[in-house]
Order: sequence, then structure tokens, then C-alpha cells
Amino acid sequence: MLTFGSIGCGNMGGAILEGVAKLGTWRVIGFDPSPAALEGLRERCGLAPCADEIETARQADVVLIAVKPQHVRGVVEKIAAHLTGKLLVSLAAGVALERIKTYSAQACPAVVIMPNTPAMVGEGCCALCLDDPTLDATQKKLVLELFSAISTAVVLHESQIPEFSALIGSGPAFIFHLLESFVEAGLRLGFPYLDAKQLVEKLMLGSVRLAQENPDTPHARLRMNVCSPGGSSIAGTNELDRLAVRGAIIDAVLATHRRALEMAS
Repeated sequence: MLTFGSIGCGNMGGAILEGVAKLGTWRVIGFDPSPAALEGLRERCGLAPCADEIETARQADVVLIAVKPQHVRGVVEKIAAHLTGKLLVSLAAGVALERIKTYSAQACPAVVIMPNTPAMVGEGCCALCLDDPTLDATQKKLVLELFSAISTAVVLHESQIPEFSALIGSGPAFIFHLLESFVEAGLRLGFPYLDAKQLVEKLMLGSVRLAQENPDTPHARLRMNVCSPGGSSIAGTNELDRLAVRGAIIDAVLATHRRALEMAS
């Protein structure tokens, strides 16, 4: 049985550990400065806590770096001498593959990934950058199979990561903004907050499920199926068009993309 180790067991690192553990074919280990985080994962997914970063790197076949970007260099340099024969995976936003390889002194192949926050409930999307020329076919297959099993995974070149980040990485923020707006509308209409929140969340889930169950039907057709001629729904969608909501959403994603490019440079 292979061992998957995470240095950093917070929200995202912990979610990936839990997803890997559910596969039943991996042993999961990890280190985090928070004993509570390690204890929670031990109870939920059988995590074997490690004393420090070096112990994690020594025991793991795949080492996930799940710390904040400003801590990546220190962590990777600390474990570099123990990475021979391993596979290094980093999810730190804005830390390029070249930098990961430099920090690790080229000790092993490296992969850069970008999951989004719904990964914390097993519904995430994850970009996989397999550009490292030292990755062999077996390692690429392992990474793809592993992350495809716990998320909707796509393989992208590193140059495409800013686009993924803008649309999918930041996307949950836009969806939650929409949810907030719908809940506030519910409050204006007289619904209690908890009722509005529950109904709006189900509205979002049900609408997405309907789209998924009809993959050949354009979203525009699904929208028009709700809008009777002369009815209230078409009046509401006309108001969205008058306010250029569609354009505002597109502009928000493009502004996010511009900022992602600035951060990457």
C-alpha cells in the first residue's frame, strides 16, 4: 500500500487527505502545527500524525505541500534531502513549478495542482500541471487517477493555470455572491433567513442537477423552459439583461484573470 502524506492539514490539505483515504488503497499521514487538525483527521479518516515535515517526507510516497504560499520555500527546502524517489505535489497558489523544483534541489519530480474549495465536500474541480519533464508515464497516470477519483480533474499546461484560477478557482466566490443576493431577495419577500437560505441552496443544486441530467440541452433552452410568454419569469430575466448582469459576470471573471496574471508574474 502506498503512502500519501500532506504537510499542512488545514481545510484543503485535510479535504484531499480525506478523499484519498476514502479510496481505500492508500495509507494517509500528515503534519500540521495544529494538534486539533491532526486529531480531527485521525478520527475521520485514520490519518497517522507525523512529528514534523521531515518525518512526513521520509514516510510518504507522494508528498503534498498544502501550506500558504509564503511558507512553501522554507518547507520544501527543509525536506529536500528526503525527497529522492518521491513525488512532490504542491497546491500553493502562485508558486510556479520552476520554483518548486528549485526549492527541492531537483530531488524528485513535481506536480502543481489547483483545487477549488468545493473539494472540501468532495465536489471540487482540480487542475493538474504535469509539465515537469522528469515525470514518467507511470507517475503521470498515478496523479491523474488519484485526483480524478476525488475531484473533476483536468490536465493543463502551467501557462493555462491563470485561466483555470479565474473561472474555476475563484468561481465559488461568484456563486456564493449570487447565493447571498438570492437570499436577500427572499428576505425582501418576507421569508425567514433560514428558510430563504435553505430554499435558495436547493434552487442552485436542483438547477445544476437539471443541467447535468440534460447534457445536450443548452443552458439558454433550460432558461427559456421556465419563461412563459408574457409571464413573470421573462420579466425578471429581461431586467437582468437591462442591468447587463451577464456582462458584469463575464467582466468579473476577466478582472480576476488579469489579477491572476499579475500575481503569477
